Amino acid sequence: MSLQEEIIAELGVKAVIDEETEVRKRVDFLKSYVTDAKAKGLLIAISGGLDSAVVTGLCKKATDELTEENGAEYMTLGVFQPYGEQEDIDHSYAVARAFDLKHTAETNIEDTVTEIALEAEQGLKQLGVHRHLTPQGKGNVKARTRMVMQYALAFELNLLVAGADHASEAITGFYTKWGDGAVDITPMSTLNKRQVRQLGRYLGVPQEILDKVPTAGLWAGQTDEKELGISYDENSDYLEGKEISAAAKERLESYYKRTAHKRNRIPGI
Repeated sequence: MSLQEEIIAELGVKAVIDEETEVRKRVDFLKSYVTDAKAKGLLIAISGGLDSAVVTGLCKKATDELTEENGAEYMTLGVFQPYGEQEDIDHSYAVARAFDLKHTAETNIEDTVTEIALEAEQGLKQLGVHRHLTPQGKGNVKARTRMVMQYALAFELNLLVAGADHASEAITGFYTKWGDGAVDITPMSTLNKRQVRQLGRYLGVPQEILDKVPTAGLWAGQTDEKELGISYDENSDYLEGKEISAAAKERLESYYKRTAHKRNRIPGI
């Protein structure tokens, strides 16, 4: 078995999907997990990008069905988490409107991130390192702060935190461990980015979201493809078992090998 075949098997990606079947499977997965956990619904942080938009659609469908089936209200809470002024915050609200979310909250993380960064920089000074956090380091603080906020809300409301992780992120390790990678349930984990877009069209994600350039929004001008040096088309082709350029294949497999710690459980002795 080639490394490509091993990766595809580990991440569970299909070469071809049927949108209706995949949506039904993932909605049922969410419903079952919420029921087993005796939770009151799901929380999804809506960034304004495609991935969280698709999960919003899946979560809302799941909680609507649970409400109808059980005669008690189940909530999908959409959380908007800007860092100061977010230029595309209107996209987050557009997603909430598209899926008719009754429950939303906006929590600005800028002040909290600033305080954490200042305290970390004081710690560095004590070690003789006199500088600010790197953009990447501060970006990780942003991701982890967002998760702290999500879990504070989820705990008080007895909700499960849903994540927008998918196989095209997992293969590269392109997420912050215990940041955007720290959630209760990931209903898109076996989809590549192309397939996420397929489900987005099927579910009715607004066209302006479908057309956006993917970015984690961790610093100004940051885009996923620029950061990784690989296009999502190449990434998706690889996960569907297709041939891609030798350079892109080498880069993807290199990312996969060196980010195994992000996909693994915390090791114990």
